[in-house]
Amino acid sequence: MSIRSTAPVIAGVALLALTACADNSDKIAASYVSPALYQGMSCQQLSVEAQSVANRAAQASVAQDKQAQNDAVAVGVATVLFWPALFLIKGDGAQAAEVARLKGEMQAIETANRLNNCGITFGS
Repeated sequence: MSIRSTAPVIAGVALLALTACADNSDKIAASYVSPALYQGMSCQQLSVEAQSVANRAAQASVAQDKQAQNDAVAVGVATVLFWPALFLIKGDGAQAAEVARLKGEMQAIETANRLNNCGITFGS
C-alpha cells in the first residue's frame, strides 16, 4: 500500500477516535431527576443537600474532565505518532452518567427550592 492509499484510512480512524472521546463535563446534559424527591425537605435540609450534591458534582466533573483530557492526548499521539494509542481512548461511560445524574439532582433541588419558597441562591 502506498502512503496515498492509506491516507483515507488514517483520516477515517482519526475521525472515529475523535467521536469516541470523552466529553468535557460542561458538555454533558443533566439527566432528569424528579423534584418530588426533595419537596418534603425543609429549607435547611435542601440547603445541606444542595451543598452535598454540588460537592459531589464538582468531584465528578474534575474526573470527567481528566478523562476527556486523557482521550484528547491519546488521539493526538495516535494521529501523529502511534496509531495503537487509539485503543487507550475510553470515551464517555459511568463517569459521564454520574455527572449527568448529579446535574439532574441539582436541577431538582433548585425546583424544590422554588416550590417551597426557600430563597436559597445557587451559584452559576
